[in-house]
Amino acid sequence: MLKQVKHFLLIMTFLCSGYSFSQDTEKDSLDTQVVNVVKPYTPKISDAFKVKEIPSLNDETTLTKKEIQYNIFSIPVASTFTPAKGRAAAVDKAKRPELYDNFLSFGPGTYTSLLAELYLNHAINRTESVGGYISHHSSQGGIDSLILDDKFSNTKINVNYAKKLRDYSWNVDAGYQHQVFNWYGVPQPLFNEANVGSIDPQHKFFGFEFGGEIEFDDMLINEGKIRFRRFADDYESGENRFMGSANFDVPLREESINGTVKIDYLGGNFDRGYFLTDEIKYGNFQIGVVPSYEIKEDDLTVHLGVSAYYLNDTEAGKNKFYIYPNVTASYRLVSEVLIAYGGIQGDLIQNTYYDFATLNPFVSPTLFIMPTDQQYDAFIGLKGKLSNNMSYNVRGNYVAANNKALLKSNPVLVGDDQNYHHGNSFGIVYDDVTTFGVFGEINVDVNRNFTMGIKAEYFNYSTEDEAEAWNLPDFNASLFMDVQIDEHWFAGANLYYVGERMDQSEIIDPLLVVNPPMTVVLESYFDANAHIGYRINDRWTAYAKANNIANQDYKRWLNYPVQGIQFLAGATYKFDF
Repeated sequence: MLKQVKHFLLIMTFLCSGYSFSQDTEKDSLDTQVVNVVKPYTPKISDAFKVKEIPSLNDETTLTKKEIQYNIFSIPVASTFTPAKGRAAAVDKAKRPELYDNFLSFGPGTYTSLLAELYLNHAINRTESVGGYISHHSSQGGIDSLILDDKFSNTKINVNYAKKLRDYSWNVDAGYQHQVFNWYGVPQPLFNEANVGSIDPQHKFFGFEFGGEIEFDDMLINEGKIRFRRFADDYESGENRFMGSANFDVPLREESINGTVKIDYLGGNFDRGYFLTDEIKYGNFQIGVVPSYEIKEDDLTVHLGVSAYYLNDTEAGKNKFYIYPNVTASYRLVSEVLIAYGGIQGDLIQNTYYDFATLNPFVSPTLFIMPTDQQYDAFIGLKGKLSNNMSYNVRGNYVAANNKALLKSNPVLVGDDQNYHHGNSFGIVYDDVTTFGVFGEINVDVNRNFTMGIKAEYFNYSTEDEAEAWNLPDFNASLFMDVQIDEHWFAGANLYYVGERMDQSEIIDPLLVVNPPMTVVLESYFDANAHIGYRINDRWTAYAKANNIANQDYKRWLNYPVQGIQFLAGATYKFDF
């Protein structure tokens, strides 16, 4: 544009010069004229137009603008800047609770009951420790409408010693137990205060045991256990049992076979039978081998094994071998959410006088004891997590057992002077029983301040000889809950529901016609218990308990009502030596 302007000015200057020259040459011949001068053109920027940066082209081929890439060459430069050291913000830490190795708990309650516990533990050095335990629970009774004394007491004493070495650790313990119970469950109105004067219902149990356990690190034998127990009563009954086991691993290529070897000796006697005065002796010796092989494949885990036993009946002089399946498997269908499992297992169960008296302290000292041949327990189920703090388990099973022990009420022997011959004791009968069961549970663990669990199980029994599966419930359910209310207060509750059971009542009178036994239905019952406590400080805690809150007058066993609502309050003291 500027170049064009220059050309224009040059042409105008040339024309003006030519015009002036012509005037000078014709000055003499031309007259004077007036010349009007026009202002020359002065261009401005606003008169120009802006050329587009990317003009539209009508070419047949339009070239694409090449993309430009920029590279930055980073050159490190030494810095002399030194930042100031930061300081952590101050946080208020909660006071760490003091932990103690020993405690003493004591509390009285209604029915003149007393609960006391003392637990002691002392570390001699880094590898040795010694401890002990004493507990006592008693009540002077007082159940309404009873005509015999119903007091009871249970006292246990235990001491232990443990030592930890480089390659193995071991511990030993010994204990003594003394129990007092009363056969107060005589049937009424058959018996009343006028005709029970000769009955002394009190009977006692005595128990002594000692044993030990040893565990090895990185050895063929993992652990070994031994246990001896002497159990007796004040009716000249006595029982000895010795148990031993060893667990080991046998390497097999990249895997290993886990196995357990068991020995179990039982021997005992009763001064007489229930109907006859002849002494009853029983005893057997068992040797068992339980090998197992584990297979893991992604989400599948399988345990393949068997249980083999040799049984020697020391009193009858008979020997027999038993082999049971021992196979279990689990498969993760959906990670931890859904796990399917199942299996089939069998076992030779050792029945003892101690176990029967623990289950029902009103058994008579006239039992015939033999093992139970549990042929198989086949089960299948699902378990997993419904959420991070809620888990579940659902299972169905079918059990076949030969010589299953059933507790059954003893008949009334009219005219007999034995304290347990008045329909107030229980005996044992054996039968082949199959059981179908369905089990379910849900556990909730929200945090350390709240936990809850619910369980329920249904049973259906089939017997071979007996009319019913005596004293086995058709339904069981329970609920437990523990709550940490705040730093000091805590509480909990336990609720139990037991379904109907069957038992048999019979009266045998030599002077009368024998009446046939009568089946009795024991009604289902519900038992609610709760407790609350307050932590006064690190050492002292006060608590209160309530049992049978609904004050139900139910019978756990035939003719044996339980205590009504019960209250107990006490305190716990923690300490160190």
